[in-house]
Amino acid sequence: MLFVEASGARIPAIGLGTWELDGRLCARVVEQALRLGYRHIDTAQVYDNEREVGDGLRASGVRRDDIFLTTKVWTNHFAPHDLERSVKESLARLRLPFVDLLLLHWPNSHVPLAETLGALSHAKRMGLTRHIGVSNFTVALIEQAVALSPEPLACNQVEYHPYLDQAKVRAACDQHGLALVAYSPIAKGRVKTDQTLAEIGRLHRKTPAQICLRWLVQQNVAAIPRTSRVERLSENIEIFDFELADDEMARIAALANPRGRLTDFGFAPKWD
Repeated sequence: MLFVEASGARIPAIGLGTWELDGRLCARVVEQALRLGYRHIDTAQVYDNEREVGDGLRASGVRRDDIFLTTKVWTNHFAPHDLERSVKESLARLRLPFVDLLLLHWPNSHVPLAETLGALSHAKRMGLTRHIGVSNFTVALIEQAVALSPEPLACNQVEYHPYLDQAKVRAACDQHGLALVAYSPIAKGRVKTDQTLAEIGRLHRKTPAQICLRWLVQQNVAAIPRTSRVERLSENIEIFDFELADDEMARIAALANPRGRLTDFGFAPKWD
């Protein structure tokens, strides 16, 4: 396993995303992922599966100190007192005393960012989380957040895959010492039929999804693909035994297009 390091955080480069996983299936997938060697698990309050993620962690038998666990605060909990209360409720559902990374899930222009970041930093000082960060923040919002946060920010989690150019966000994260974590890293399965990725994959005896994940990791980006299939869990983590050449990296980057974004921004509050 490789790691992405930022502000004292050491984030495993490949993790398991749990969006849309729930119930016993979620617990089983988390357990199996950890047994296969995953050490990075990502959840969120709005996923409504923190309890099952915690069950999977315990069932795996993996030491808690060996797991990097992220959860995210939903936007209607961004007022300071609401944020602290919601984080304690998340920990109660997880049945854990702390998480490793606590993120603001989306920007919310209805609560002053300074107040929310102050509350997020307070949660860190209380020991509810080891590290803090943001998610779905634009370049401009990264600049604001870094300037306003009393505690160092470790991460910005965004949609990132070959069809979406995130060079500007990556550069802003690099400039301010934030790790970049990619969700939807295999474009919700769309990479499976991509001819460029398939051609490169044949040269390395890897699948298009593995080529895509390796492309992200070689940019020092962590990725959290979501799957409910055990065979896919194994496939997604088997990317550390080969390396893409510079020209292959460039060919994959060239797949980006203006309509490459998959996230429905109607799902969350708009930012200014």
